[in-house]
Amino acid sequence: MTASTYFNDPKSLQRVYIGPLGVYVDQYATCLTRDAYSLTSGYYRVGLVRDFSGWLMRKRRDVGDIDDGLVAQFLKDHARDHRPQKADRPALKRLLNMLRETGVISARAPAALHPHERIFADFAHFLDQDRGLTQLTIIHHRPVIRMFLKEMEIEGVEDFARLGHAEVIGFVERHAHDKSPDRAKGMCWSLRAFLRYLRYSDRILSDLANCVPTVRRWKFALLPTFLSAAQVRRVLDACDRQNACGRRDYAILMMLARLGLRANEVTTLLLEDLDWRSGEVLVHGKGRRLARMPLPPEVGAAIAAYLRDGRPQADSRRVFLRNCAPYAGFASPAAVSFIARTALTRAGMSGFAHLGAHLFRHSLATELLRSGATLTEIGQVLRHRDHDTTRIYAKVDVDGLRAICPAWPGAAR
Repeated sequence: MTASTYFNDPKSLQRVYIGPLGVYVDQYATCLTRDAYSLTSGYYRVGLVRDFSGWLMRKRRDVGDIDDGLVAQFLKDHARDHRPQKADRPALKRLLNMLRETGVISARAPAALHPHERIFADFAHFLDQDRGLTQLTIIHHRPVIRMFLKEMEIEGVEDFARLGHAEVIGFVERHAHDKSPDRAKGMCWSLRAFLRYLRYSDRILSDLANCVPTVRRWKFALLPTFLSAAQVRRVLDACDRQNACGRRDYAILMMLARLGLRANEVTTLLLEDLDWRSGEVLVHGKGRRLARMPLPPEVGAAIAAYLRDGRPQADSRRVFLRNCAPYAGFASPAAVSFIARTALTRAGMSGFAHLGAHLFRHSLATELLRSGATLTEIGQVLRHRDHDTTRIYAKVDVDGLRAICPAWPGAAR
């Protein structure tokens, strides 16, 4: 593929090849075509590279001079005569990556890490290699650890010797009420994990993790929020399956509602995880655990409809892809949660503490309980490691609780 894919006029096409970047325009256009950019998007991006090439020529700069700073300077000058677009910076970033991959320009020099970032990088490596945690879980620790290092004025390994029980307890007391009680529990969880790592790596001599205060939260204090079977059906029916995006969202919602998958499990699902012959799906669960689950016919039909008539042609092995170029898997589970929240809002669902992917998981468990399933069976469907996690659903079985509840003294009078 060449730039002629996006430029039909001979004079306009000729101007594309003028300047230091002219010899790389066709290669850039091939990358755009490979990633399935539309003709309009490709036309704009190739045109931006043409403008950048002309700017380099006027500034008497060569391709070898190109770096992130030079791109930023061009965008600043370009904005004086053209309205800036969101695609400008990503388009030139793609150009830089292409030139670096082919060795035309030198690789980007690694930025000097702040001491706090170096400390967290070592901690993240420990969590990944020694504890086997996923990157998503590791990222959750970052805000708390950075704030702790900043307040404790830790700049290097030698500064950890100053830490003591008073400093740790004081940090928790100062920030325990910053946000919700659940956030406070998460803060203590991150802090304990970090202090255990410091003791494990001999950066502190005493085990300070034990002095982190506990945020009191009554277990099972609240009822799980859930949708009725009719409400779930209404959410599913509200999806417009006449277009590719609607077919994708419907298939995602079916996996959430019928299999009780978590948002991350839908995000990381691969094409090879679908075993059509045996009617099973391989789920990449929490803690890197794998589980095979049956694929109900209606769920399989929804996924097949998306794969056949909605999924873009792409190299990615993810089942569910972005609906616009470049076609790739979702960057994070937040995309699935957003799809779920949008579908719930569209169907008029309100009055719930949280609108998101997990609401469908609670709804499936509640419906199974009301259909006569035991808590053990529900735990197996939801793939709970701890039976206590499933116990919360016992609270929604009002009829069962009423049967075991003793009569109130004097109520028979």
